[in-house]
Amino acid sequence: MIDLALDHGSLEHLLPAGWQTQVTAWLDEDTPSFDVGGFVVGSTPRTATLWGKSPGILAGIPFVNEVFSQCGCTIEWHVREGSHIEVHQSSSGKGKMALATVRGPARGLLQGERVALNVLARCSGVASMSRGLLVNLRSAGFKGVLAGTRKTTPGFRLVEKYGMLVGGADTHRMDLSTMTMLKDNHIWSRGSIPQAVKAAKAAGGFSLKVEVEVQSEAEADEAIEAGADVVMLDNFTSEGVKQVAKSLKTKWAGKRHFLLEVSGGLTVDNAELYICNDVDILSTSSIHQGVRHVDFSLKVNAEKGEGPVVSS
Repeated sequence: MIDLALDHGSLEHLLPAGWQTQVTAWLDEDTPSFDVGGFVVGSTPRTATLWGKSPGILAGIPFVNEVFSQCGCTIEWHVREGSHIEVHQSSSGKGKMALATVRGPARGLLQGERVALNVLARCSGVASMSRGLLVNLRSAGFKGVLAGTRKTTPGFRLVEKYGMLVGGADTHRMDLSTMTMLKDNHIWSRGSIPQAVKAAKAAGGFSLKVEVEVQSEAEADEAIEAGADVVMLDNFTSEGVKQVAKSLKTKWAGKRHFLLEVSGGLTVDNAELYICNDVDILSTSSIHQGVRHVDFSLKVNAEKGEGPVVSS
């Protein structure tokens, strides 16, 4: 059983105040001037069906709701966030699954269509990759945390991090203010690991965790001695991880509390090789960078009040 954040409440309640302004910016980008297509269809009330056309995990419902709301439409979902999109091949061709019904003026439906589908495709792709890797790791016996990274798309981080949560992955740090991560450039610039950790602790206070990226066991020892809360073994081999992690946990048992994170080059194909009881966190950008999008489409029904059009 995988403990998912969405099982404990609505993830929409995590979104920051004013997040809707991002949706406004997306719509402004897509319609910066005249909308001739919108002029053609006008404001006649219409009903459209949102279809899922490829397998995956559905994610991004609050963003899609807001897109259509700002376009003067309402949306009724037939499945919940985090659901599996089941697509079965049919005699008429490619299968698809009806996910929601959208109602509103024709112009509004088509104004929101592409923005909503793009956001849904990307967010669901991240959720699907996150869930797939997490299921593989749990099946292989990993009890720790799978986390994403800060290698997100500028301006789209909120959606990508949201997708990770829906998929069951940890968001790691949301931004530079969430946790202090001291990487090689910080260490070199400050002079040493102990000096960098001491400065971070002094400025961040008791409530801000400090993580240190290390390249060797000796550097890890320095970081732990200095008081790092999390030590990241970066770009180690899988065998190197197991050896160093065991040594560190044994050496510092009862002396210092810290978490061990492993990162660098982890993918769905090799992450299981790094599993061991001494590793607390596996972090990777592969669950949100270059992921395959889930395919969706929005089709206006033939007549007002009719059921969904079967053809795509």
